[in-house]
Amino acid sequence: DRDKFRCSFMTAKAFFEACEAGKGWDVCKEFCKEDATFECEALEDIKTLQAYTDWMKGLAVVMPDARYDLHSFTSDEKGEKVTAFATFFGTNTGEATGFPPPTGKKCESHYVYAMTLSDGKVSGMIKIWNAPKALGALGWA
Repeated sequence: DRDKFRCSFMTAKAFFEACEAGKGWDVCKEFCKEDATFECEALEDIKTLQAYTDWMKGLAVVMPDARYDLHSFTSDEKGEKVTAFATFFGTNTGEATGFPPPTGKKCESHYVYAMTLSDGKVSGMIKIWNAPKALGALGWA
């Protein structure tokens, strides 16, 4: 169904943009299932998209210049599997609870979001990320 595909694709894109802008769960929940899961080896304590989007909200505070370059945004033919490949850029100059103190260091890091959609909403996401390189560049590891 072309309309279903288009709707799922646009939902995933809207979620990606809100998440990367540090909007947190208050905005991102519109695009997600309530119990949407999250998985990332470097963020093993974060298990839900709610927790991840709120972590990203904190990241936007500690890196107020954060931005991304989106390289590709693709989907399977049904709109049920969507991937975003991007590069994150930011400088650690801010403070927030749960994050290391400001280091003034910059990071440039490639990552992929592999999203699963069901009933037109994001139901799960895996983040594939070279965390050791990014965290090392920031002085966090």
